[in-house]
Amino acid sequence: MPASRNRISAITRRKLFDSIALSGLGWSGRLQEPDFLGRLYDLSSLPSADTRYRDAHGDIWQHRVNNYDWDDDWVFSDSRFNLAHGDDDVVLAFLAEILHPLVRSDESEVAALLKGFNEALARDGYELYASDWISGHAVYGWRRLDAFHGSAPELRLSERPFTDPAVLQEHLTRIRAGLVADPAAAISSCKNLLESLFKIILDRSGVSYGGNDDVPRLYRKVAELLALNAEAVPESARASQTSQQILRTLVTTVSSLAELRNELGIGHGQSSRSAALARHARLALNATVTIAEFVLDTWQARIESGALELPS
Repeated sequence: MPASRNRISAITRRKLFDSIALSGLGWSGRLQEPDFLGRLYDLSSLPSADTRYRDAHGDIWQHRVNNYDWDDDWVFSDSRFNLAHGDDDVVLAFLAEILHPLVRSDESEVAALLKGFNEALARDGYELYASDWISGHAVYGWRRLDAFHGSAPELRLSERPFTDPAVLQEHLTRIRAGLVADPAAAISSCKNLLESLFKIILDRSGVSYGGNDDVPRLYRKVAELLALNAEAVPESARASQTSQQILRTLVTTVSSLAELRNELGIGHGQSSRSAALARHARLALNATVTIAEFVLDTWQARIESGALELPS
């Protein structure tokens, strides 16, 4: 669980701290702030910011429990706790503690906070995940997202102007959570991500499709819509055909993995444990990200060039 130093940028840290403040959920949960911080730091060894008190525990108790005259987000800029500029593991440990069942028992609050934390952390290559359990409640640790295309998927969903990224992000979150813990579920979610993406594009473009259309059929409709053909690479029909051949191979790979759900995935009830391993899930994910990024970039380029118009 140890983290690399300072991969989490100042921008991401600010997003994380703002998300906590905007959630309206106190970072110390049901604990008093000195008690929460005492789970992470030795407050008796940290200096007091108020000369009337001997250590950090004394001044925090005075200003956040007795008088309540410090701002709610004071801890994020307090150099004693080094959340703004410290090593990544300092920030990650703080976030994981916010989700600890002794700190926060409301599962809906934990889920909302976890979603916001992981959306911000993914850009710098981390995620929080359920690393242990206490009485049915998850205890969170952290890990690097190095299984695919660098440290994080390059779909840049928040930058896509033509679709709500929430649905696709949910698939990515499930895939990341299952790469090691549940590769069979991750493989199934890869297929689901592509299916959702193709349907989003077709829906937004006013193109109909059948309720039983599978991923290859949906892709063919998307390819026709986006003019992914021999003219896709200007002045180089051969290069375009080669690109198409590669893309078809990737689609076939993902479709084939999806079709093996009877043995590897979770599409149907099984009488024996799935044989899927993390390497199978990584293969599916890497192919899925490559296809999805290409299709999203092409769709965006077609719209911005005026070659494709979205129905009003």
